[in-house]
Amino acid sequence: MISYVVNSRAREEYASGSLLDSFSSRVAERVWKFHRSFPQYKPTPLISLENLALSLKVDTIRIKDESFRFGLNAFKVLGASHAIAALLAEHAGIPDKDLSFNSLKRTRAARGFGAMTLVTATDGNHGRAVAWAARELGCKAVVFMPRGTVFSRFQAIEALGAKTSIIDGTYDDAVRLAADKAKKFGWFLVQDTAREGYEKIPLRIMQGYLTILTEALEQLQGETPTHVFAQCGVGSFAAALQAHLANLFGRNRPVFAVVEAEKAACFYQSMVKGNPDACKVEGDMDTIMAGLACGEPSTPAWEILRRYADVFLACDDSVAIKGMQLLGRPLPGDDRIISGESGAVTTGLIHYLRKAPAFEEISNVLGIDPRSRILLISTEGDTDPDMYRKILSTMPFVESE
Repeated sequence: MISYVVNSRAREEYASGSLLDSFSSRVAERVWKFHRSFPQYKPTPLISLENLALSLKVDTIRIKDESFRFGLNAFKVLGASHAIAALLAEHAGIPDKDLSFNSLKRTRAARGFGAMTLVTATDGNHGRAVAWAARELGCKAVVFMPRGTVFSRFQAIEALGAKTSIIDGTYDDAVRLAADKAKKFGWFLVQDTAREGYEKIPLRIMQGYLTILTEALEQLQGETPTHVFAQCGVGSFAAALQAHLANLFGRNRPVFAVVEAEKAACFYQSMVKGNPDACKVEGDMDTIMAGLACGEPSTPAWEILRRYADVFLACDDSVAIKGMQLLGRPLPGDDRIISGESGAVTTGLIHYLRKAPAFEEISNVLGIDPRSRILLISTEGDTDPDMYRKILSTMPFVESE
């Protein structure tokens, strides 16, 4: 149900150099300033689950609830909006330091943004973010989704004006198709999977996610977490957080755990095999954690995580289900958090590590104890409402034993 591998070299290499320069405090502040320029901007809440922490015998558990982000029910808009804005700013000749929502709105007609088509592949959240940002900034958007896509996620993207289609293939097939269409029609690919010759947009997406950590650290008011658990699909989100923490705290940074869906655990498998190059997971990835069902890692994310992340974990669907139930039906006195399958997996993981004797070894390896201050990010809300209702209302409450 939960597998892990320790990165024994994570603390050997001093956190410095060009690999981390793109995630410095200066960059994070610039990105945050850009996001604050949107009229819809408001920091997402950092919720303290005091009674869950007491139950699991840790000091604190705090969860950043990204279901409130720009009204889109997920964190992905931070990366997509930053990448698209940077692309349009370059087209319009606007320097990074002047990047803002208003500066782009003022120039979009004069610079012909309406003739530009953005294309992407998605399991749901990223495509919705691209469609929203394209609409807000006056571009066209084309979105490809893999087979098995939940129809509500398809509808949410289509409602934002994007030309949306579900292909007969996996997420990684959809990524390749989007890249092919961009090349054929002169569209602009907005994808977070970097490869040789396609690094700039994925980097901008990764930098966009820094706003989550910048907000969280401000909300913590000087209290540094001892542990950070981050979900991992292609790795852009987890790697951005890890790189920024390494920049801020060096060897004294929080213990960082990378959490993947068992059926799509390309980072975990790569670490188990000791490969210098990341492994790929082929074929269908049958998991309810659609946001993590990615079989091909992003190259810069792999380079960051294999150097600096402390532990890699692969979790099956029952861990995500447990997390959704714990957050959706919280202990008395704790706030309710509506968290989807990919958003809740880290909460379910913490529960099992602290409650189930079978996973005591992993808890000890991570150094979790009564002094631990744990930071989690609920990366999405109920993006599949039918599944959410089923898990919260009709499925038996999953026990830890």
